Amino acid sequence: MSNHVNIEVPSDEQYERLKRVKKEHGLTWRGMLIHAADDLDTPD
Repeated sequence: MSNHVNIEVPSDEQYERLKRVKKEHGLTWRGMLIHAADDLDTPD
């Protein structure tokens, strides 16, 4: 079974920023989403 997540990025600039960060950290889109969720789920 596979689940899908679709998002709309309102501008080319935001998409390019996300794509650059993903590439710089060697992540897939899935990996970047999981990494962000882990960071948000961790108490300060």
